[in-house]
Amino acid sequence: MASSRPARRAPGGAAFIVPGLILILALAALFLANAPPRWALGAGAGAGAAVAAVALHAGLGLVPSSWRKAAGAGRVRWVAYVAAGGVASATIGPWLVLVLLGCGLIELVVRRSSLLTPAPVTLVAAGASGGLLALSWVAFKVGALSYGGGFVIVPLMQGDAVDRYHWLTAQQFLNAVALGQITPGPVVHTVAAVGYGAAGIGGGLLAALVAFAPSFAFILAGGRYFEALRRAGSARDFLDGAGPAAIGAILGSTIPLARALGEPWQYAVLAATVLMLVVLRRGVVLTLLLAGATGALIAIAGGPLP
Repeated sequence: MASSRPARRAPGGAAFIVPGLILILALAALFLANAPPRWALGAGAGAGAAVAAVALHAGLGLVPSSWRKAAGAGRVRWVAYVAAGGVASATIGPWLVLVLLGCGLIELVVRRSSLLTPAPVTLVAAGASGGLLALSWVAFKVGALSYGGGFVIVPLMQGDAVDRYHWLTAQQFLNAVALGQITPGPVVHTVAAVGYGAAGIGGGLLAALVAFAPSFAFILAGGRYFEALRRAGSARDFLDGAGPAAIGAILGSTIPLARALGEPWQYAVLAATVLMLVVLRRGVVLTLLLAGATGALIAIAGGPLP
């Protein structure tokens, strides 16, 4: 007799993880090399200029359904959670996850006032040397603590990769995020490009392994419990707080991404990509490719590069 239980299917992006990882490491070797060709620098600068527009488009796309789900007085808290996520994303970067968790816990307590027992929070400190241990910790944060969509990883990574450990310049980080958008598979592939900037091919592979390990571990160890968890009221209440904060974080990530631009023509590209994505509703990959082609043409024509 056939089982009535539905067959388990792999996540939609799983089939693209390996080819996407290979492609993003190959592109990282081209765009993040010590002396890339001028056209590649221009293409990276053009695509990087469009990344803030892609983040804005991603965040705005999540707003309608989340807003409809909130009701009554809950909409006041929804606005507060979005604002908190946006401010945290634009300012405190790697500590954003604490704001997301805090918003989820506040909503949980508001809806279930009997659940007042504080949950212990453990903070793990990574070494400040910028070596493989630090790279592994950054990759683990990206893989285990990214809520609400791929662009939440931007503030989680940018502060560490650019400001703290100096693995990448601000422009190279924009290039890495753009590569994560145009390659097949999840946006989390960006962490492989960051790993490449930190420690070459080996660093890219290590970062990808550490980033994806939590997801696979959660699926293998807890897959049978996910349906019960999805039906649990406390889990839904938590996500009703953390979800809007994640939307705010995605929208807030546009600020550090835009601040990383260095040339006036990049702001023109950014404005054009906002028009294409938000107003004309063109595809993300097509928009990034056009932005990259624009940057390459400007570089070939002798225009300034960041």
